Amino acid sequence: MQRREFTASAAAALALAGTAGLVGMARRSQAAGRPDSRIAGVQIGVITYSFRSMPDQSAEAMLRYCRDSGVNAIELMGDPAEGYAGMPVKFDLGRMYRLMLRKAPGQPPLTPEETRQQEQLQQEFAEYRRAAAEWRATAPLRRFAELRREYAAAGVSIYAFKPSTFEASNSDAEVDYGMRAARALGANHVTVELPTELAQVRRLGDAARKHGLRVAYHQHLQATPSLWDAALAAAPATAINLDLGHFVAAGDYDGLAFMRAHHARIASMHLKDRKTRAHGQANLPWGEGDTPIAAALRLMRDARYAFPATIEFEYDVPAGSDAVKEVAKCLEYCRRALTSKT
Repeated sequence: MQRREFTASAAAALALAGTAGLVGMARRSQAAGRPDSRIAGVQIGVITYSFRSMPDQSAEAMLRYCRDSGVNAIELMGDPAEGYAGMPVKFDLGRMYRLMLRKAPGQPPLTPEETRQQEQLQQEFAEYRRAAAEWRATAPLRRFAELRREYAAAGVSIYAFKPSTFEASNSDAEVDYGMRAARALGANHVTVELPTELAQVRRLGDAARKHGLRVAYHQHLQATPSLWDAALAAAPATAINLDLGHFVAAGDYDGLAFMRAHHARIASMHLKDRKTRAHGQANLPWGEGDTPIAAALRLMRDARYAFPATIEFEYDVPAGSDAVKEVAKCLEYCRRALTSKT
């Protein structure tokens, strides 16, 4: 269905012709230095994780990548923002996370070298956590507000913040710091992986409500249509950070039906194209997998859902390209979907 949706046809050509002025306006705005990725009323954003392969991982670089790819809204992860604010230590959470995924049920066991790497990363992470907590205790929140203004001046809004401060092992002071930093950045929700204990859901929900935020929980291949039910019931500030690609890959679930049922509690939604479990669950260039990206975007458009759709670039970078160019391709895919009437 994904490949067929954008096959050239008279109907598609007419739909695109009818929106040529709108698309041209968006591109002229981008050329003038202010990107525009709100399309047909649907806000398309990007998570900074999409740019993980780029050489510069600073907050300033992330802003440049947004502008170069044409995206005007972002889910900002902790490292770029905290680096801008002066945090003296860094840690490659993505590398550790990839090794953790390799330990998931159904995956081949870790090789001896991967096991050694994981043990080393765990030691490094413990030291990072200690140093980060010490810095966060007196972190200058004005720097987060300055970053918000710098992004806003370039036409990019920060709608979500994902720092490493919302785990059960983080102190109450770190949780509060993460919420205050999110507010300073202008975010309306924070994102974190879904906890296994409801006590942590209630703890984060109370902290988020105190600061006028929501906590949106992300999922991977543990997804089921009922995965969030207990968390949503446990705290009013609980929300869903739905990853549509993972959701479909987890068990051939109907992502569109889930969106219709839970749209009021979805704070943001990650977009990627994955194959279903029956087809191997691979991450693929958009239009080659089983995720109903185009249909989901049109549902958002037609039902006027307010939450943003976040590009999460995860397939392999093609030869001769880079993450910024691929995010721009993903955005163009969204544009074609949303300017099509079918």
